[in-house]
Amino acid sequence: MSNGMAPIAAPLAIDGRGRTAEAAPESHLRDLIENVLFTAPGERVMRPQFGSGLLQLVFAPNSDQLAATLKMLVISALTQWLGDVIQVADVQIDCQDATLTVSVSYIIRSTNETADATFERAL
Repeated sequence: MSNGMAPIAAPLAIDGRGRTAEAAPESHLRDLIENVLFTAPGERVMRPQFGSGLLQLVFAPNSDQLAATLKMLVISALTQWLGDVIQVADVQIDCQDATLTVSVSYIIRSTNETADATFERAL
């Protein structure tokens, strides 16, 4: 991002000009976090360890232990895959009815600014 070029959109897309789509720096980090959260390990052929495994555990019986496990799973995955660009400050996970909500608070390493992102997925 420091080379003056806008970051490439994640997931990769083609814009209306037929070129690789770009993303605003603010939304780029959010897109990267979302990719880590909702990609299952084994889903990417060239990076089989990539992802968090979050969606694999949401149907397990609800308990305090499961909530703690999910939180640590997400923090660990974000630290492993995005630790060079963000520092995870907090993660909150809520599963109500058929909706999974994940809130991530983080510090952007390049600017030392704090940011929050919330993601929802229908299960």
